[in-house]
Amino acid sequence: MRGPEILPPLTPGGLRAPARPTPREHFDAIVLGIVAAIDERWHDRLGLVEFAVEDTPLVPDDWSEPSVPLSTLIRGTGGTPTRLVLFRRPIEHRCDGREELEAMAFTVLVEQVAELLGMEAADVDPRYSDDD
Repeated sequence: MRGPEILPPLTPGGLRAPARPTPREHFDAIVLGIVAAIDERWHDRLGLVEFAVEDTPLVPDDWSEPSVPLSTLIRGTGGTPTRLVLFRRPIEHRCDGREELEAMAFTVLVEQVAELLGMEAADVDPRYSDDD
């Protein structure tokens, strides 16, 4: 397609308005905000952790679990950093709206960081509750 239908609308000053973020960009922004808050609080204990978002997990052909994983935590060894990965599509499929998406991403991240640090999730972030 070509033409004004696919371009962002003009603003009153004649400039083009920025395009709406894609679902991936929206999810990345949510995760980045949560990671920044957690890292600010636990940076000294976390050390070098690589946070990442991938669309879907790679599951083996013989996967027998009833659901797909929402995240994975790969502990670092030697010079390799620990890697915490959230899987965007499985999380999105479990949520009906923005608030649920933010709550689910928050819950998954806090639980994984708690496991990494050997702590209770409520100690990692006081906003966490088992009801989430």
